[in-house]
Amino acid sequence: MPIHTEIKDRIAEIVFDVPPVNAFDSETWNSLPAIIRAAGSNPEVNVVLIRAEGRGFCGGVDIKEMQAHPERITLLNRGNFLTFKAVRECEVPVVTAVHKFVIGGGIGICGASDTIIAADDAYFSLPEVDRGAMGGASHLSRMLPLHKVRAAFFTGGNIPAEEAYRLGAVEKVVAREALAEEARAFAGVIAGKSRKALVLAKEALNGLEPRDVDHGYRFEQGFTLEMYMHEDSQKARDAFVETGKAAKF
Repeated sequence: MPIHTEIKDRIAEIVFDVPPVNAFDSETWNSLPAIIRAAGSNPEVNVVLIRAEGRGFCGGVDIKEMQAHPERITLLNRGNFLTFKAVRECEVPVVTAVHKFVIGGGIGICGASDTIIAADDAYFSLPEVDRGAMGGASHLSRMLPLHKVRAAFFTGGNIPAEEAYRLGAVEKVVAREALAEEARAFAGVIAGKSRKALVLAKEALNGLEPRDVDHGYRFEQGFTLEMYMHEDSQKARDAFVETGKAAKF
């Protein structure tokens, strides 16, 4: 299966394995919320660990699907929104372990989670402006300071794991080959706590946040739809699919 869950020692490990780059189509995004909710609501689970196999953690959305089927944007938007909401509202803490590229929707998963463990080769990127889309800033703003988010969003630039760690977004940076082991060890510390205490702590911490990240992302998605309806959006997708580069405007 492209996404599978294994439960062991009170840790539900959700693993992405969607070659070649873990870029999910609309169907996959819409399947994720139920997987996450099932893991978090399991009384034998005290913590959820999300990680990936393959070349990188998450390449975001399947641009080729959007190039061929732009009418699916609302379906994709809903899948994104419900996935990130499921991560943030998961009954128990969610630890995300990332390697190499964390792009677009991968940012949403990280920004909605409770803790991020990163491999030393990881980087975070929101290339939406170059892909004819919007979205992701609401969740990146949960990780990084305002001006860092805006610089990354406007340029489509990369934020290396070490920089994200320096700014407080990442809990720990580890060697790539040790990522799964280190993430499981961190999740294991959480798993050893009272499930009741973890559930109450998660609810309390979410309630204490100064803004509603889900509402913010839903607001952003209105601009995503508006951008998709503009001719520049199709031009950007065509350029990426055909050349792998940003379109020239």
